[in-house]
Amino acid sequence: MSDTENNDEQHEQTFESASAGASLTYPMQCSALRKGGHVVIKGKPCKIIDMSTSKTGKHGHAKVNLVAIDIFTGKKYEDISPSTHNMEVPNVSRSEYQLINIDDGFLNLMLTDGSSKDDVRVPDGEIGEQIQKAFDDGSDLTVTIVAAMGEEQCISFKEASK
Repeated sequence: MSDTENNDEQHEQTFESASAGASLTYPMQCSALRKGGHVVIKGKPCKIIDMSTSKTGKHGHAKVNLVAIDIFTGKKYEDISPSTHNMEVPNVSRSEYQLINIDDGFLNLMLTDGSSKDDVRVPDGEIGEQIQKAFDDGSDLTVTIVAAMGEEQCISFKEASK
């Protein structure tokens, strides 16, 4: 065996990927962010509600001032970053599932392929109470689940079409 063959074997690596190789976040230049878009501030996935850009100083860069709301808790965050720097943007996905049961504070959902998913909590507050009430009244419900950065939460529901 020659030295080059031996070297190639030593440098062979196996890469594992999760969920079709989609990462939790991706970088985007600050100046490309838009109101209504998403951004990661202090490690939380947030939706941008206000954005302003300040002029460059004598030696400086233009700064982008972001005001955003956590998509899961509704908590407000602010961040200031140079417009040329990259910020992380969360991969946010919305999915609709059929609600089968509510069990011990968790929603029991049916996926489109017929398998079940039961790791999403009943949301706190008014929306959780409304889902529980509509379910107790015997309504067929479809719930919307938002997922980002390994977290999932139910954000809305509607009566399923018959």
